[in-house]
Amino acid sequence: MIDAKVLLADLTRLLKRLEDDLRERALSPSSEVPEIGAQLQAEWQAARDAARTAETFESWAEQVITQSGVHWLLSCVFLRFIEDNGLVDRPWISGTPQSGRLALARDRHDAYFREHPHQNDRDYLIACFREAGALPGLHTFFDEAHNPVFRLGISGDAAMAVMQFWQEVAADSGALIRDFTDTSWNTRFLGDLYQDLSEATRKRYALLQTPEFVEEFILDRTLTPAIREFGYREVRMIDPTCGSGHFLLGGFHRLVEEWSINEPGRNRRDIAQKALDAVAGVDLNPFAVAIARFRLLLAALQVSDVHRMAEALDFKIHVAIGDSLLHGRRFGLTATDDMFQSAGHFADTGLAHAYASEDLAEVQAILGRQYHAVVGNPPYIVVKDAALNAAYRKHYASCHMKYSLGAPFTERFFELALTGREGQSAGFVGLITANSFMKREFGSKLIEQVLPRLDLSHVVDTSGAYIPGHGTPTVILFGRHRAPVGDGVRTVMGIKGEPSTPDDPAQGLVWAAIVGQIDRAGSESEFVSTADTPRATFAKHPWSIGGGGAAELTEAIEEHATSRLNSFIASAGFMAITGEDEAFLTPTHLVPRLEVPVRDFALGDEVRDWSLSSQGQVIFPYIKVGSSFEAPETEPGAAYDQLSWRNRSYLRSRVMFGKTAEQHGFRWDQYMQFIKERVDSDFLIAFAEVATHNHFVLDRGGKVFKQTAPVIKLPTGASEDEHLGLLGLLNSSVACFWLKQVSHQKQMMGGDGIRISEKSKVPYQFASTRVQELPLPAGWENHALKPRLTELAREADSLAGAIAEPSAAQVLADGLARGIDIRGAWQQALDRRRAARSRAILVQEEIDFTCYAMYGLAEQENLRSEDLGWAVEVEAGDRPFCIASQRNVDGFDVPAEIPPNWPSDMRSLWTRRIQALKGIEALRVIEEPHYKRRWIGRQGLFNHGARADEFKGAARDWLLTRLESPRYWPRLDGSASDATPQLMSSARLADAAGRDAEFMQVAALYAGHADFDLNQLVANLVTAESVPFLPVLRYTDTGLRKRDQWEDTWALQRREDAGEDVGKISVPPKYQSKDFLKADFWRLRGGLDVPKERWISYPGCERGADGSLVIAWSGWDHLQQATALAAYFIDMKEREGWSRERLQPLLAGLLELVPWLKQWHNEMNPDFGARMGDYYESFVTDEARALQFTLDELRAWKPAATAVKRGRKKSA
Repeated sequence: MIDAKVLLADLTRLLKRLEDDLRERALSPSSEVPEIGAQLQAEWQAARDAARTAETFESWAEQVITQSGVHWLLSCVFLRFIEDNGLVDRPWISGTPQSGRLALARDRHDAYFREHPHQNDRDYLIACFREAGALPGLHTFFDEAHNPVFRLGISGDAAMAVMQFWQEVAADSGALIRDFTDTSWNTRFLGDLYQDLSEATRKRYALLQTPEFVEEFILDRTLTPAIREFGYREVRMIDPTCGSGHFLLGGFHRLVEEWSINEPGRNRRDIAQKALDAVAGVDLNPFAVAIARFRLLLAALQVSDVHRMAEALDFKIHVAIGDSLLHGRRFGLTATDDMFQSAGHFADTGLAHAYASEDLAEVQAILGRQYHAVVGNPPYIVVKDAALNAAYRKHYASCHMKYSLGAPFTERFFELALTGREGQSAGFVGLITANSFMKREFGSKLIEQVLPRLDLSHVVDTSGAYIPGHGTPTVILFGRHRAPVGDGVRTVMGIKGEPSTPDDPAQGLVWAAIVGQIDRAGSESEFVSTADTPRATFAKHPWSIGGGGAAELTEAIEEHATSRLNSFIASAGFMAITGEDEAFLTPTHLVPRLEVPVRDFALGDEVRDWSLSSQGQVIFPYIKVGSSFEAPETEPGAAYDQLSWRNRSYLRSRVMFGKTAEQHGFRWDQYMQFIKERVDSDFLIAFAEVATHNHFVLDRGGKVFKQTAPVIKLPTGASEDEHLGLLGLLNSSVACFWLKQVSHQKQMMGGDGIRISEKSKVPYQFASTRVQELPLPAGWENHALKPRLTELAREADSLAGAIAEPSAAQVLADGLARGIDIRGAWQQALDRRRAARSRAILVQEEIDFTCYAMYGLAEQENLRSEDLGWAVEVEAGDRPFCIASQRNVDGFDVPAEIPPNWPSDMRSLWTRRIQALKGIEALRVIEEPHYKRRWIGRQGLFNHGARADEFKGAARDWLLTRLESPRYWPRLDGSASDATPQLMSSARLADAAGRDAEFMQVAALYAGHADFDLNQLVANLVTAESVPFLPVLRYTDTGLRKRDQWEDTWALQRREDAGEDVGKISVPPKYQSKDFLKADFWRLRGGLDVPKERWISYPGCERGADGSLVIAWSGWDHLQQATALAAYFIDMKEREGWSRERLQPLLAGLLELVPWLKQWHNEMNPDFGARMGDYYESFVTDEARALQFTLDELRAWKPAATAVKRGRKKSA
């Protein structure tokens, strides 16, 4: 039996080799088969013309290459499974040695080459595929018109590696390593291959297997009742997003059972075909379809009790490659077709375009009819391809704003179900999909325009259930394709998530509760409650389906309010959207070089616990002129112009609301959107759009807030007190509770793939449209408790500043200036912070209980206190709800009882509050971790702690800034004859640092001791903040391919600048972390490869006597870099006597600079009597000729392979 995990790992490695091989054959200019590339180019152009893709050819071709590589492997897997399980007499590829089948396969291989001596292993495998395709039931797998193995052939060497892979035996036992023998013919391993064989494909198609227990649950409520209503002879089922076929297999087996029970005398092969005829599937991913077909074929063979392919029926399997959203007919409810008019008309045959892998007639036939049951687990990613995104938007009314595919697929699933009308019953629909549409704005059209016309029967909140692989919160929808029937929708509402990862997900506590309660309206357990909700509730966006008293408390809050936040504010929403942050973000050390305005850039995850800890700066391409903002004037060729020019085509391609920046009236190098009134405001309330809890902060101007930190603007002239009053309300637990009822819950998985243990740790998306609808307490403007709330908010705002200040950087700078004990000063600052935090926790509790009173939830005065002057220090675990439950989900210590050393009035208040939250229903619901402030400060992505050593980080930043200061790297203006830039080694830099007393003082603080290794410390600092001078030293192979595309784009931009009409310039793809050789390079460059490093490094170019890394200051322009590098080249050539091989990378580095020199520095230089770009172009050409190198050989230089160094970086 095959080990699925080992097979997956082995095939993943082999796939990378096949991808490299296919890439060389299909895309390399030196390919021996250029017709392959020409065919791909033609197919890509046809897809662009049909608006099925907007990708560049190179990006599109990558996924075709991956698909082809996977098909080569899967085709072999299918043959190997057939061989090892005795379905053919003579194996083609391999077999177990003990059975003699490995020898038979080798004999067959040898015989082929005796007959075809000039062919290779690719030809042999193709011959095997053709022979297998002639067997009954296998022709669809090896269809030469659509299987890419026949169009995109691997090389003979790669095919030999494939053959050796399958014939490999264990050295110790002699057993075949990859043996597929399995008496049960279990094909679950194929699902694992489908999902995980290619990471790029998994992300592109959002591949995700549906667990069997979920599939059975959905089939129980769709296919099973459809069989009862329409009869087993008539019923047919489709999964329009079938993936590897889990739903199809489940439906097939149910139908086989029905046929067998009702017609026990019918031939088993006939039953198998009848069941196959009743299930259909479509998927966009070709190899998913191949797997689904193969699994159905094996299932049919088992039902038929056939053990030889030659004896099988030529089974017809109705599974096709295609796009269910674009291919096939559209079907609507007859009486309400007008609802779809805004989304285009219903075509009879659907999209007429097909990729080479797609059989257009087959997919149109499958999608050209309706079904009695439509089931599936559609993808719910956001479509990145602009052409596809627009195509779906045109055809589906549910596609709104930044929609996820879950919206149009929900619409399409219902369409494909039989339309209920007079004399015809409606088909059943069941799907599990992301619940994001329920509360995020894009779902409004699906909820308010599409679903109200359909008979939605069940809404099942599965967000709290543990469903393997489904980190994204989900919901299961059931319904029928007919007008609504009845006033109620059966609703299973979540109360509490799965407390731990169950051994058997099918027996998880939440899932078991769902299954056990879905048919019991009015039931409630610890995990879910079930009710028949009025249908009108589901016709209004957003949906709120919280159980366990949440719905009642929401209603109580709404009833006590007479107005909403939007009636007291001027506006709420984003301040600025750059459209591409990486093009505008800049580290502090780069700011002086750019000579353009910058501002602090505030992100949503920097807004926490009443404070904003902005860490970055952003280029602000505007200057205020009167009451308007205009673009600043910069000198042509200035540093900012050079930086933005690199990304011009990318920035011009940014689209928002269907328009580019220029179409919106902005310059291409400005933000996509910019709300002047918000930027220019003296006061704003900003908040974290995505966070586990509500975090609002008062800002007093001068920043740029990213869209992840939306802002609330009050009417002109609003006082600071008015802002503070609202701030207190917005930061309360009441506001947190209400916002979570109407906001979208994010995924339940952390970044490491581990399920988040507590629901209170799951992030929510608090959209500004939801925040604006917050109900305000009755009489808000003149409420008796509003002055108290305002004063509490004022103190909380002040305490937030005290918790954050002074920063470690401020303590360090002050200590150096005053000559005091810096470590001691830092400890004193931490003590003051801790005291401020303790006070803030008490103030927040008072705010919460004040708001309970304002909303009428707990109006007893003795639950509040006017005096919080207790001389005790408290932590987050000391709050009443923690003591009452004896737990804190974030690990803070919780006392067993109210501490006896607390002041008596404080102990009495805590006692009353604990009694109240046990006795008052509203407080029972709201006084729990899901709605109470966590007090954990800023957290990183997926709730991973961001608690780095602040002092050490500040010391490191200080040291880095010092090392690139003018005392180490004299600033050059290019005019003084003696001001010549020179490369420097890190050892020389360390020598200079050793003479810098302040550097040595801070370095000792950074290292934690005075006897640190100065050379090693400087080397570590410089290496981590430098990027190599040559692309081949920066990028992996995938990154180098992307760099080539960027180079092509820049060449077209230069031609465009010269006045040439180059047409539309394709936008090259962004880089990913895998495209860089080191994580530091990715950190310093990012997706747009924007240079943000402090130094340029020249690895492998070290002097013999020094041996340390050679570097240049990255603040030099291209001409200064070239001057320093050329001088170093001459020095190494003439003084060090380097060989031509050692000089080659230096000359390659100069060649890399030539296009930039000709672009930015080709003015006449009087000292040289030449244009410097032309001068260095000639210099490189002449020196290359002298060393007997062509320019292409310089460009092709690669470092010699070296042994991988392992172990940790040496500590300073």
